Amino acid sequence: MDASALVAALEATWSAIQLRHPDVPDVVVTLGAGSIGVPAGALKLGHFAAERWVSNENKDPVGQAELFVGGEGLRRGAEPVLATLLHEAAHGVAHARGIKDTSRQGRYHNTRFKLLGEELGLTITQAPTIGWSSTELAPGTADEYAEEIAALSSAIVAFRNTEGAVPVGPTGGGKDGPTGGGRGIGAKRPKNGLVLVCECSPGRRIRASAAVVERGSIVCGVCSADFVEASAA
Repeated sequence: MDASALVAALEATWSAIQLRHPDVPDVVVTLGAGSIGVPAGALKLGHFAAERWVSNENKDPVGQAELFVGGEGLRRGAEPVLATLLHEAAHGVAHARGIKDTSRQGRYHNTRFKLLGEELGLTITQAPTIGWSSTELAPGTADEYAEEIAALSSAIVAFRNTEGAVPVGPTGGGKDGPTGGGRGIGAKRPKNGLVLVCECSPGRRIRASAAVVERGSIVCGVCSADFVEASAA
């Protein structure tokens, strides 16, 4: 297993995205565990974080952004990994343009993120509690990035085992919040339902079963924001 080849393929793919979308910022690519430091039954596939790395040479206090890629998600294959990179690139564009594309500490993805993701070649659908976050390649995007997909396919020769029993499906690309992998098969559901909060101040709290939450968004009539799980707020 050559991890350097994988990082190089991820870096080359990011550069290809930048070539098509100049607002996508430079990043330092890091690989790590996407199932550590997240709620039980969750998986982080990727994450864009601005101003994380500072060069020893120029001492720039602003620093360069970081692109984190969860090693567990590599088992999905090259096209979903590309979708994850495009998802994180959309967050990068939002940062570059000064657009607030998320709330709830980056977990809830709003319609502004949806538009940015579509601009970069994604199909974005709404997911319960986390908004417009579910990511797939739009028709034609795979053809546009055929060379990069081939390089990623060659470089992805292994994946990281998940901490705990969190299955990773073969599709889906870019959920980057702390519950990016969903609850997973076999994950226990709270017996008393989920505690949900909105963006009101002081906050309003409700309780709903997981089945109700999975059917679609529950919107607060006061602040017009979706209720999300309190553990993610």
